[in-house]
Amino acid sequence: MSSKAKATKPKSSKPAAPRAPVAGDIMPGADVLVKCMEKEGVELIFAYPGGASMPIHQALTRSKQIRTVLPRHEQGGSFAAEGYARVTGKAGVCMGTSGPGATNLVTAIADAYLDSTPLVAITGQVPTFMIGRGAFQETDFFGVTLPIVKHSYLVTDPNEIPRIVKEAFHIAQSGRPGPVVIDMPKDVQEAKVPLWFSQEINLPGYKPDMPACIDAVKEALGLVLAAKKPVLYVGGGIISAEAHTELLEFAERTGIPCTSTLMGVGCFPETHPLSIKWLGMHGSVAANNAANEADLLLAFGVRFDDRVTGKVDKFCEHGKIVHIDIDSAELNKNKPALLPIQADIKDALSKLNGLLDKAGWKRRKSGWKNYAAWRDQVNTWKKESPMTYEEEPGCIAPQYVVEKLYEATKGDAIITTGVGQHQMWAAQWYNFDKPRRLVTSLGLGSMGYGLPAALGAKCAFPDKEVIDIDGDGSFIMNVQELACAVAENIPIKAIILNNQHLGMVVQWEDLKYKSNRAHTFLGKLHAPKDIYPDFVKMCEAFEVPCERIFRKEDVVPAIKRMLAAKTPYVLDVMVPYTEHVLPMIPGGMTYKDIITKPIRNRDGTKGFGDIKVATAL
Repeated sequence: MSSKAKATKPKSSKPAAPRAPVAGDIMPGADVLVKCMEKEGVELIFAYPGGASMPIHQALTRSKQIRTVLPRHEQGGSFAAEGYARVTGKAGVCMGTSGPGATNLVTAIADAYLDSTPLVAITGQVPTFMIGRGAFQETDFFGVTLPIVKHSYLVTDPNEIPRIVKEAFHIAQSGRPGPVVIDMPKDVQEAKVPLWFSQEINLPGYKPDMPACIDAVKEALGLVLAAKKPVLYVGGGIISAEAHTELLEFAERTGIPCTSTLMGVGCFPETHPLSIKWLGMHGSVAANNAANEADLLLAFGVRFDDRVTGKVDKFCEHGKIVHIDIDSAELNKNKPALLPIQADIKDALSKLNGLLDKAGWKRRKSGWKNYAAWRDQVNTWKKESPMTYEEEPGCIAPQYVVEKLYEATKGDAIITTGVGQHQMWAAQWYNFDKPRRLVTSLGLGSMGYGLPAALGAKCAFPDKEVIDIDGDGSFIMNVQELACAVAENIPIKAIILNNQHLGMVVQWEDLKYKSNRAHTFLGKLHAPKDIYPDFVKMCEAFEVPCERIFRKEDVVPAIKRMLAAKTPYVLDVMVPYTEHVLPMIPGGMTYKDIITKPIRNRDGTKGFGDIKVATAL
């Protein structure tokens, strides 16, 4: 289908939603858009202007409710909108102009799609009469984003703006959350129309409310009662559904050990005696053992991602699986379940707790009678194989930095990250007892996510400490957002675990390619001893305080200085590039292949020796 054909407004079989005109208010479509966003409770938008979006920016200057934050790159703005969404549960809003402004949003839209993050991305578009003619900065953004959105709109009638806005926010935030695109041509923004507010939503076929069938819940409970080695395997769906309270009650009624995915970190308190932290490629030994040796796996709000399962046909090979998820597409997709249930997990857990209460299963903080032998086994794994690391003499261990940050913040900060080794260390060594405290890109694995995501989180909770734990490679990808932090007075903090390399790729080079470095060194090749780039000087140009440290004894005082700062602040911590993220299950392998301690190469350096690995990453 041509771009011109796509621009044609499709015929609708449903009647238009009832209109409630606001007497005497005739205004440009851009102002109608802003008024309707205000009606939806929007308080913040990250927007970078351009020719095709100027009318909307003009309208935003007249809004007394919506704060417009100017990022220094559209990708930074869209990641910031994701950060806002992840900590609030409300749709983050971002905007770019047509063409490159719109395409710079694509990575965040794909990221939101894979991580089920509510996002409304608004884009300017060339005038409707120019669509399909190859106009300046024209891109078929509707077509470009079709595979990575929950829904999308190309607005061709300014009178439909109120309906579209109401539907867009409803779709983005309901059911399994996700991104929605509103592509708005410039002539639609400028056309003057009556202001009205859509009073209802009419979306035949879209039924996001999915109460749990009580018979299915009873069947699930029957499997729980019959099990001897059950495990809770929970994910981001718990957080999206705000079901963490019900999950904790279920665990404390049953005494079932609980492990989470990385998306689910914080949905179950990691300091709780039933917690075995998160599982998967770099998860704890206890969590991986328990999930794979359970006779019943209660998979709630998860999608059996490859980073969790490893070799999927061997994952929980001998256990029964109860899989509850709001999205039917996830049921039996990656791993067949004995009992797949499409349902709102909050409702399902509420019904399970009600049945347990009637059956006399009282809630306890400790001393559970059921599954005692199994819990003893899990606790033995926890004691025998705790998270640990080796420290190289004269170097700062990156894990130590995260440990000390956890202690200094008492576990009460919002942590964002980029993508790489630092991301895994942040998740391993900072205990998260509440949901929406770890904000990171997981399904897409987008480098450059951490700094702008921190901006969005800090805008949502200005009184909360928000810290980006980043790597030097990931941090520099959106370093320009330091200018946004200063100009907009958003006092975020950042710790760079600086190893001068693409650390996670280096780790895989050590594992699979005999440590042959294939363009993973980020310093200056002609002078490898130089620290490059110089983040201290770079931050100085942005008017951001920054200090660099090399010694272990400087870590705690430097963290204290960072936390005491009232402005944006960067702490550049030099760490060895030879450090590996452990434990590690090599891609495509099973929990029995887990590596827990550094393996020395024949020359004595850290590596993986002659270990054999599967071909999959």
